[in-house]
Amino acid sequence: MIKSIRGTRDLLPPDTDLWNRVEAKVRDVFARYNYHEIRTPVFEDTALFSRSVGEETDIVSKEMFTWEDKARAQSEKAQSLTLRPENTAGVVRAYIEHGLDKKGTLQKLYYIGPQFRRERPQKGRYRQFYQIGAEIIGPPTAGSESPARDAEVLEMLATLLDQVGLRDWNLQLNSVGCAEDRTRYNKALREALKPVVHQMDPDCQRRAETNPLRVLDCKVPEDQPIIEKLPKISEYLDEPCRQHFAEVRTMLDAVGVPYSINERMVRGLDYYTRTTFEFTHGGLGAQSAVLGGGRYDGLSESLEGPKAPGIGFAIGEDRLILALQSQGEQPAEKIQAFVAPLGAGMNKHALNLAHELRRACVAADLGEETFRLKKSFELAEKAGAQYIVIVGENEVAADQFAVKNLTSGEQVKVARAELAGYLRK
Repeated sequence: MIKSIRGTRDLLPPDTDLWNRVEAKVRDVFARYNYHEIRTPVFEDTALFSRSVGEETDIVSKEMFTWEDKARAQSEKAQSLTLRPENTAGVVRAYIEHGLDKKGTLQKLYYIGPQFRRERPQKGRYRQFYQIGAEIIGPPTAGSESPARDAEVLEMLATLLDQVGLRDWNLQLNSVGCAEDRTRYNKALREALKPVVHQMDPDCQRRAETNPLRVLDCKVPEDQPIIEKLPKISEYLDEPCRQHFAEVRTMLDAVGVPYSINERMVRGLDYYTRTTFEFTHGGLGAQSAVLGGGRYDGLSESLEGPKAPGIGFAIGEDRLILALQSQGEQPAEKIQAFVAPLGAGMNKHALNLAHELRRACVAADLGEETFRLKKSFELAEKAGAQYIVIVGENEVAADQFAVKNLTSGEQVKVARAELAGYLRK
């Protein structure tokens, strides 16, 4: 038997009902904040990710699904293609390619879809996983560099998590400064790591050589005492970056969004500048991040585009669903009616009645005339119906139907003209 590939999975009902409910809430919240959907290809030129995410990141060096495209003309060099491991780079590529900067306004764009990384599969982490993300990007003249953009994004995320029903989330904030700040900080980290790096995990030793900032992301318990003594990036921020971060915090305080400062949080991608953040939840265990993001003011220029500061985030949808389920969130809402034809020739009458109910916005499922009444009741309960509506010869003749509440057991007769209203209430 052929099975799904390791690290992938099928999403089945009734769980997909919860996924759809979350995505509907997300689209509603994004619309209130004037975001519009963008859909980019699931694979891109490999250079897009190596230039934006960073050659020395784990994503680019270890985790991408990459192949040579041999379908091009023989005269052309084979192109290296990669399944997208994240979506910010693709959105910025689209922003540049389609000249969205020429509109002179902020582009507020969101996406929902699969991403791909060759990670070790574990709870909440898959090789094909799903992200909900958004970006605000635009020319500086449109206010894209303003700390108000950072605060607005964070306030929207707090609203969104509340709206989808996630309780007890925590927001962690940090600033990783501008490129010059990071250069100074990386130099200080290299110096501080020299006498102790040999005591660390081999992966951390590699990071210390290629990208010292990534050492702060280390999760090895034995390395934590060493990391705690390393210099903090806040000591290396220039005055404009300090002021930017201070204004973000002031605005969050003004709108009542709680947060904590985590000076070790640098995020895993090279394009981040200034504000970085994560929302975490206790229901996910040690790997507690539900979403993360930050500002990426130089990303457009690094991809040969115009100056277009931006800030964005990605929600791990798989992890958000896990967090909601840890709270006891129910995957499916009950349908209102199970229409049960009873006796030969009743299928057409039952289908007609179900058609009328659905047109009147009543969620209804349909039985089969060959079923005995007992089986129809069993199927109605399995379908999660609140009521069963009996359609037999007598009911059709009288244009009045027996309706039974499957929870209370109460049974009444309801005229056809009043049936939809009765079921809806």
